Amino acid sequence: MDDRQQLRDLALNDKGFVFDPLTGATFSTNPTGLQILRFLQEGADRSAILAGLQARFDVRGDDLTRDLDEFVSTLRRQGLVGQDFGL
Repeated sequence: MDDRQQLRDLALNDKGFVFDPLTGATFSTNPTGLQILRFLQEGADRSAILAGLQARFDVRGDDLTRDLDEFVSTLRRQGLVGQDFGL
């Protein structure tokens, strides 16, 4: 299964609870992480994710880019995307 499909298969709720049906793993995320996951499930690219986060959370510049990169790194550590997954 490719990374995008695995992300689309995640079950998310509005409180930030995430369930991976492939592995049975569960975890929680904050509102920013939840929104990033939703964008990824929709197939959004990096620029669309950054623009969407900026509009929703009124965050600008380097903080936003760093948050996205750190979250993708967390997804890698959790095994939800491969090491070669990039945005």
